[in-house]
Amino acid sequence: MAKYSTGGAGGNAGGSCELCGTEDADLRTANVAGAQLEVCADCAQHGDDATSSSDDDDSRSDSDRKRRAAQNAARIDDARKGDPTHWEEEGTDYEDDQLPYLVTDYGKRLTDARQDAGLQLEELADELGIDQADLLAVEQGRATQAGVGGSVISKLEDRLGVELAES
Repeated sequence: MAKYSTGGAGGNAGGSCELCGTEDADLRTANVAGAQLEVCADCAQHGDDATSSSDDDDSRSDSDRKRRAAQNAARIDDARKGDPTHWEEEGTDYEDDQLPYLVTDYGKRLTDARQDAGLQLEELADELGIDQADLLAVEQGRATQAGVGGSVISKLEDRLGVELAES
């Protein structure tokens, strides 16, 4: 008997499809949205396993998909390990430009200080010679994720007279 029944009060005793209720002598089991249901041929196409002809095909295609995904992930990882320059583009030296520990609300503090100084984002970035994307990342509170250097934080603190890094 099926795990769930959407049929009438009599259940599946009359040989009816548990999805559409059609009387059918040739019912088959299908997994529909996680439920094992007895369905007619028309409703079987709505099953989670409708693309395969047998359980062996389902397990084989699932394991093949997982194997291909693991191979692709390994290829990407190998490519990065073989060429570490993607971490060191343009001669970046993280030891010399480490991001300091930032205060909790550093993004809001910077935005308020820039606006109080009457500067647009572009103006401040040009004046300090920093990338506008880095400035925006700091204002949005995602300096760490964007890889902003400590020199950018220092320039901003000096220019705007605001404390962004913890002492």
